[in-house]
Amino acid sequence: MNELTLMLTDPLMQRALLAALLVGAAAPVVGTYLVQRRLSLLGDGIGHIALTGVALGWLVGAAMGLRPHDVLTVPGAVLTAVIGSVLIEVVRRRGRTSGDLALALMFYGGIAGGVLIIGIAGGTSGNLMAYLFGSISTVSTADLVLTAVLTVIILGIGIGLRTALFAVSHDEEFAVASGLPVWLLNMAVAVVAALTVTVAMRVVGLLLVSALMIVPVAVAQQVTHSFRLTMGLASVVGVVVCIAGLSITYWHNVSPGATIVVLAIGVYLLAAMARPLLHRRAALAAQDPHPDIPDDVQVPAGAITSDEEHES
Repeated sequence: MNELTLMLTDPLMQRALLAALLVGAAAPVVGTYLVQRRLSLLGDGIGHIALTGVALGWLVGAAMGLRPHDVLTVPGAVLTAVIGSVLIEVVRRRGRTSGDLALALMFYGGIAGGVLIIGIAGGTSGNLMAYLFGSISTVSTADLVLTAVLTVIILGIGIGLRTALFAVSHDEEFAVASGLPVWLLNMAVAVVAALTVTVAMRVVGLLLVSALMIVPVAVAQQVTHSFRLTMGLASVVGVVVCIAGLSITYWHNVSPGATIVVLAIGVYLLAAMARPLLHRRAALAAQDPHPDIPDDVQVPAGAITSDEEHES
């Protein structure tokens, strides 16, 4: 209890835990739409191009003589990630190149651009490690405020426009026929995904942010069948694994981003193993729709063939 009290009263851990709470709640909300649209790797592509934004922010800060030089890295990452997400959505809509090719270009171009620009700015690739894998020691009060503002925007769009965004993500042609502004809604998903990547950058890192967006959704899909319940449970899982992962890093010198992702994958494996049991219980309960009423006829299991079931 004394160690727990020390952790909760440490200003560094307070900021980190609050950031983890915000990121864990917001990232799976956006991930739910990405999974529905089968764009699970979009977060990876945006994360890589955001690295170029980090380096650009470093370069501008150094050119302006700001101290520290990385004071503009987060705004640079936000701006670059938003531009990159809009470009990939435009490419996807116009069909000039396939979506996976556009993502590949973002993967390679983002990493190469970040390493090249950080060298021009006078830094080294080592300066990018905290952004690639996350670092709780870099979460400042200003970062926390920016994270809170971006989280409010993400949740406001992701939850406030849930019905329209679900319609677009589930069946775009139906959404067009319904008169929804499909292009604007697609852009909203892309921009919100970019904001989520930059929000989670300090906690899990740009290389692992996509896992925090997608794995909690995969966990929720194992036990739920509703879009709304999937989104809600995924947010709960995201918060739990982020808080638990950061707590582990307080006592053990391990990477917070890697720890959070490994915990999330572990929860997914447990949910995948428990799913057959849950389905078996549901199947047994469905055999008798009125268990409180005595049956006049007992039919042995397997006595009715599939053809007879279809005819009945």
